[in-house]
Amino acid sequence: MAEIVNLRAARKQKARAASAAAADANRAAFGRTRAERQATQAETARHARTLDNARREP
Repeated sequence: MAEIVNLRAARKQKARAASAAAADANRAAFGRTRAERQATQAETARHARTLDNARREP
């Protein structure tokens, strides 16, 4: 026999899980110091320059 599930509680639990996932994403995006953000930006720019310099002319 199937287990009885309270739909209201299940809906609230699903909302809590979604909220927690969004909070984790925000912590990863905004929870860094200015130095960390600048280092990541500099590394991304360096990768882009390296790729552009290695490109062959048509």
